[in-house]
Amino acid sequence: MTQTTAAAPAQRSVAILGSTGSIGTQAIDIVSRNPDRFRVTALSAGGGQPRLLAQQAVQCRAALVGLATGDQHAFARVLQEEARAAGRSSYRPDIVVGPDASEQVARCGADVVLNGITGSIGLRPTLAALDAGSTLALANKESLIVGGPIVTRAARPGQIVPVDSEHSAIAQSLRAGSEREVRRLVITASGGPFRGLPFEELKRVSPQQALAHPNFAMGKVITTNSATLVNKGLEVIEAHLLFDIPFDRIDVVVHPQQCIHSMVEFVDGAVVAQIGLPTMLVPIALGLGWPDRVPEAEAPIDWSKAADWRFEPLNDDAFPAVRLAREVGMAGSTYPAVYNAANEECVAAFHDGRITFTDIVGTVRSVVDDHAASDAELTVEQVLAAETWARAHAQEILDRR
Repeated sequence: MTQTTAAAPAQRSVAILGSTGSIGTQAIDIVSRNPDRFRVTALSAGGGQPRLLAQQAVQCRAALVGLATGDQHAFARVLQEEARAAGRSSYRPDIVVGPDASEQVARCGADVVLNGITGSIGLRPTLAALDAGSTLALANKESLIVGGPIVTRAARPGQIVPVDSEHSAIAQSLRAGSEREVRRLVITASGGPFRGLPFEELKRVSPQQALAHPNFAMGKVITTNSATLVNKGLEVIEAHLLFDIPFDRIDVVVHPQQCIHSMVEFVDGAVVAQIGLPTMLVPIALGLGWPDRVPEAEAPIDWSKAADWRFEPLNDDAFPAVRLAREVGMAGSTYPAVYNAANEECVAAFHDGRITFTDIVGTVRSVVDDHAASDAELTVEQVLAAETWARAHAQEILDRR
């Protein structure tokens, strides 16, 4: 019998938005280990770490580099210093600076655009990548959540590949059956640093305690969102939009070890889970290579070592963020944008010592309750206006506390 060998996947061009953040730096690591599979053609970042961005650009020989803030001439000098130090003095990329830099990079026509920006500021770059016809590897969940139907209408089938570990796990698990065979999605949550604490005790936790995530080192907002479970609420909305599953068929279960990244339950009672170490390397690699896997993206679990995995129900009374997210997700329109923007204001107020930990979601609830969304078809301008209103109204409520 003659055996045939499958052809190796063609090399893909990649643009990385938010390249100096955790997702971006890990993506560059994966690209550098797989030069036959990927090449970085464009990078963008906020501008807070210009030397790191310059080093990344020189390493990848990116043709286009964007900064949201900073001075173009100053960055060009830093870039040339790094190029000379690397022995690449002839390296001269195009440089764009300004609030639309990531949007310009997203439009560059790369095969894959990895959106690793944090926050709803990633909405326009997400739409730009989709409009350019690139595959969108989406780590910036907020752009999908606040954009909702704007983003889903702009995307062709299969154009968005989720990079959040939970949604990547669901996408992988869905391969085990047809769409009509899916009963429900099960999103796992670590439970954060306050898992098991009752609501009354949560009133006394400190900002430092909220930043002590049991498994990951992340930024202030994301880590606090993991402690309040706002992040998990956002993921429920994201799962609904990505997979077109009704909210009443999306569950959340607490799994402290975070080795099972999420699961799909099928109509025959079978549950298919994606299992791996609690890192982002596999989801990022799949985002770049989908539907093909990238060999050695991450080390597998060592099955020779004993381990216990635990599952617990979510305590909605102590952590009401997920319940509220379901409400705003079902309401649609600008409500998810209001939820997200109000939460960002409240997280900042918590870390400034203005409110308690439990006041975060309580204040978000008040802002959402006071919001009146338009019945008109959602636009980017409506989303941005709703966010502005939510931030201002949150501050009004916070000032009264």
